[in-house]
Amino acid sequence: MRFGCIFGYCNYGSRLGYRRAMSQRQNYFHKVNYSFLTKLRLIEVLITKGAMASARLLTKRPVALILNAARINYDNQINLNRLKQLCHVVHENKVDIVCGSEDIINTVHRMAPDLDILITKEMEVPKEVIPKLPTSLKLICEAGTGYNNLPIQSCRDASIDVCNIPLYSTEGVAHMVITFMLNFSCSFVGQQRMLFNNDRSNFTGPFTLPLRELKDKTIGLVGGSGNIGTCVANIALALGMNVIISSRSGKLLSGHMHEHNPRVQVKSLDDLLKDSDFVSIHCPLNDETRGSIGREKLLLMKPSAYLINTARGAIVNEKELIECMEQNLIAGCGLDVQEVEPPQMDSKIWDLSNVVLTPHIGWRSIETRQRVMDMVSDNIEAYFVDESPTNIVN
Repeated sequence: MRFGCIFGYCNYGSRLGYRRAMSQRQNYFHKVNYSFLTKLRLIEVLITKGAMASARLLTKRPVALILNAARINYDNQINLNRLKQLCHVVHENKVDIVCGSEDIINTVHRMAPDLDILITKEMEVPKEVIPKLPTSLKLICEAGTGYNNLPIQSCRDASIDVCNIPLYSTEGVAHMVITFMLNFSCSFVGQQRMLFNNDRSNFTGPFTLPLRELKDKTIGLVGGSGNIGTCVANIALALGMNVIISSRSGKLLSGHMHEHNPRVQVKSLDDLLKDSDFVSIHCPLNDETRGSIGREKLLLMKPSAYLINTARGAIVNEKELIECMEQNLIAGCGLDVQEVEPPQMDSKIWDLSNVVLTPHIGWRSIETRQRVMDMVSDNIEAYFVDESPTNIVN
């Protein structure tokens, strides 16, 4: 594969040229009975053509801007070498978020006026921004699964493709659910709060907080038949728990791994809420699910039950949730996502002792963050090199 050395590039360029050359070679050789010497010469010609095609691609490598790079690479531990090999240059705006339309527009034009790719992570991009971005922009990559933060129709109108990253955080988010559940089962956070307040009474006198085994308890997974919900179910089953999954149809899709599991039931949302000791939300955020878990639904839950949300904050009506938690209508809740992230500084949710808040960390393990950037690179390679875009959502 001499062309890889000639052009001094050893990743997608040489691989693409070789793949094209070999494909063309097979077409020639299957059709014509050439002499051995002629075949060798043809191989040389075809490989050279592949190398020339690769070289043309390399001279037109795209320009990328990671608009809020600090959200993904806040510790500088993520390897971006592959992304940098695919692109002519990768600009990194090392902030967690860019707020407001004007700031976004100014940042893009200042840092990458000729960009081809805009990479974002859980950052709202208002629709009025899109027409004011450089006309060279071809692709917006959301470095995550959900893309409700992007104006899909405006991108479509501007002929800008949008892609996302499905299935990158399955284990991380599932483990977050289990972490919340294990915490609640032993009142871990409650014990630490007492110690931080210099209250050591649980060490010196009768124990005052609830403790429960998870075996034979029931976890209800709202919209939990997808990858993350199934991963949670697998772990819960290993812990000896029972699982309920909500479904309007009353059954799992044919072929689902738990379709015939006697410890996995499928029920309506209301019945799931009534029968579960832990309720974990796994449905997407859309017009139908926005604010769907509010006071009416929370009142269906057992007073001893816990709510866990690692999906999207706006699925829960936060105002009504706060009221219910103030009244101790359920035992507690764990929120890795909030309706507004972060919540308003004067929100009552910060101070509720029966609410455990985390700053959307289900996807933030180093392995998950590396995986998502590797998959962003996959999308870019498919779009600009292989010319067969994947994960396009508009």
